[in-house]
Amino acid sequence: MKIPLTFPIPYLPMTRSFIYLFIAVLSLQCGPSKIQSFETADPGIRTLSNDGAWCWFSDPRAVYYNGTYRRTYTGWVDSEGNIRVGYYDHDSGAFKHHLLMEEFDKDDHANPALIFDKDGMLMVFYARHSEKEGIHLSKSKSAEEIDEWEEVRIVGKNGLEITEPFGDRYTYANVIYLSEEDRYYLFWRSSDGKPTYSVSQDGGGTWTPGKVFIMPEPTYKFRRPYVKVTSNDRDKIGFAFTDGHPRNEENNSIYYMYLKSGNFYKNDGSMIRSLGEEPIIPEEADKVYDATNEGAKAWIWDLAFDEEERPVLAYVRFPTDEDHVYCIGRWNESHWENSILINSGSWFPGTPKDQIEPEPNYSGGLSIDQEDTNTIYLSVHRKGVFEIEKWQSNDGGKTWQSSAVTKHSTQNNIRPFAVRNASEGNPLQVLWMSNRRYEHYTKYDSEIQMFVEE
Repeated sequence: MKIPLTFPIPYLPMTRSFIYLFIAVLSLQCGPSKIQSFETADPGIRTLSNDGAWCWFSDPRAVYYNGTYRRTYTGWVDSEGNIRVGYYDHDSGAFKHHLLMEEFDKDDHANPALIFDKDGMLMVFYARHSEKEGIHLSKSKSAEEIDEWEEVRIVGKNGLEITEPFGDRYTYANVIYLSEEDRYYLFWRSSDGKPTYSVSQDGGGTWTPGKVFIMPEPTYKFRRPYVKVTSNDRDKIGFAFTDGHPRNEENNSIYYMYLKSGNFYKNDGSMIRSLGEEPIIPEEADKVYDATNEGAKAWIWDLAFDEEERPVLAYVRFPTDEDHVYCIGRWNESHWENSILINSGSWFPGTPKDQIEPEPNYSGGLSIDQEDTNTIYLSVHRKGVFEIEKWQSNDGGKTWQSSAVTKHSTQNNIRPFAVRNASEGNPLQVLWMSNRRYEHYTKYDSEIQMFVEE
C-alpha cells in the first residue's frame, strides 16, 4: 500500500527573532487540529516485540541483510532488563526472537547496536548504563541466524586518560566498519562521560585500548558530549555532537567533523588533527548550530551522508522545555544551512502528578533514512498523542510533504529508527517504540513496532 503525500512544508531560515515568531504562529495555525489530510497506514503496522525499548545513542538499532534470506534484524532491552535480538523475515513474514542476556540492565540506555561481519555473522554490542564492566560483544555462531552465540566477550576497555570525577564507566555502543581499511571502529561514552573509540583490525577478535577523542572544557563534573555516528561504509566516518546534556548546559550547540585516513577534518577539508592525538575540543570542529547566537539549546538526533557524501544532521532545539523544535542542518557547498521542520510539542514521558519532569528534553524524535536523506521519520505530537510520520523532500529540503505512518493512536509512538541498508523499494523502512507507559528510562512498558508496506 502506498502512502499518499500531502501538504508542502516550506524551508525556513533560522534567525532568533524569526524562530520565536514562527513558534508563536505555529502554535496558532499549524497545531494538530489543522492537519486533517493524513491517510491511516494501520494495516501495515505490526508489532515485532510486545516488550521492548531503546534509547537513540546506540546504533545501528536495525539492519536489513540480504543473503541466504531477506531479513530485518533489530535489538532491544525489555522491561525486565533482558537484552533481546530478533528478525522479521521478508519472504515468510515470520518473526523470531532470542534472549541474548538475561536481567542485564533495566534501563533503555542498554539497547544493543548491530552489525554483520563479512561472513554474515551478526555481532551485537551493548553496555549497562554508566557501569564499569565495559562493552559486551555477542557474536552469532551461524550466518544470518540468532539461535546460537559465541561466549560473550568484553571489548573496548577504557584507557587511562580520565578516571575522575565520574570514574571508569561505559554507556552506549556505536559500531562502524570501513571496507577500504578492513577495520571496525567502536565508539562509546567512557570515563567522566567522554566520547571514546577502539579499533579492531582482525574482524572483531581483538580491540585497541579505548581512547577519548572529544573533550569539552571541564566547566562542571560529568560534562558529556552526546554523539551520533555515520559512515560511507568505505573510508569516512562522520560525527555530530553537542557540548553536553541540554539539561546541564545553558547553551548546547551542535558540532560536526569527519574522520578519514586517520585524520579529523572540518567539512571544508581543513584538518583538525590526527586520530590518537589530543582529543578534539568541540569549538575546533564545525559549529553547525550556534546555541549562544540563536538563544535556544539543542540536542542531536541523527546524522547521515547524502548521495554526494555531504552531511545531513537532524536535531531538536528548545526555546523552552515545552517547545521541541525539529530541525535539519545541511552542508551547502561552503556553509551550513539550518531549517525548521516543525514544533513537535513537549516531552513524551508521562510525568507523575505533582512531580517535576526529570527529562524535559526527551523528544518524540526523528531519524534520517541513511539511503535517502530526503526522507525523514518523525514522532510528532498530534491531538494529544505522538504519531510517526514520514516526511519527504524533492528539492533538497526546501519544502517537505508529510504522510502518516501511524494515526488515531491510543499510546505514544516515539524514537523512530530508519532501518539501515533498506534501499528504495524495501517494504520495511522504519521501526519505533510504542509506549503503554513511560515514566523514566528505567520505568517503561513499551513495544517495538514496524510498518511493512503492502
